[in-house]
Amino acid sequence: MPRDQFSHVRTWVFDLDNTLYPPEMRLFDQIEQRMTQYVMRQLGVEHTQANHLRKTYWARYGTTLAGLMREHQIDPEPYLHEVHDIDFSVLAPDPALAHEIAALPGRRIIYTNGSAPYARNVLAARGLSGLFDAIYGVEHASFRPKPEREAFEQVFSRDGIDTRTAAMFEDDPRNLAAPHAMGMRTVLVAPAPLPAPHIHHHTNDLAGFLAQLR
Repeated sequence: MPRDQFSHVRTWVFDLDNTLYPPEMRLFDQIEQRMTQYVMRQLGVEHTQANHLRKTYWARYGTTLAGLMREHQIDPEPYLHEVHDIDFSVLAPDPALAHEIAALPGRRIIYTNGSAPYARNVLAARGLSGLFDAIYGVEHASFRPKPEREAFEQVFSRDGIDTRTAAMFEDDPRNLAAPHAMGMRTVLVAPAPLPAPHIHHHTNDLAGFLAQLR
């Protein structure tokens, strides 16, 4: 049973986007649109090229921001503020998920490639405020993105996490490779399973999965 494989876990690390809310709520669509607009304005390119760069940098570097910083020396803070200035009303509270997260023993944290202020807005809209002991954004990893191992190491060191007694929940399979290598229990939260040696478990129902651990 999954419960037996999580009995050692004392720290629960959750990604944010498309992990603590379902992709069907389409929140990230707004962010992608604002990213493309930002690239258009900052680089002076047309929409098609800007959209291509956004996708290319995400695939190559882990985030569009990482690509913009490395390729074009973009200042990350104005970028993060602008792309996260969106409508959070598309998110709905999830009392069942809130209940299951609150029941987890030990420390609960958020680690996102977005910013910490943005994460707090998402948590508020989902009815999950106050359930986490710490919230870490890309700014806490010196703007290095997941899946870079150095990003995980910086955040986990800051929090004092013993990765041997921790679990990571993510929607992007790339972002579970480093946690797995660091000894964490890994869970892919996504509509379809992905057989991979660095993914221990898969679920498309996070609240239901967490309920099995109690």
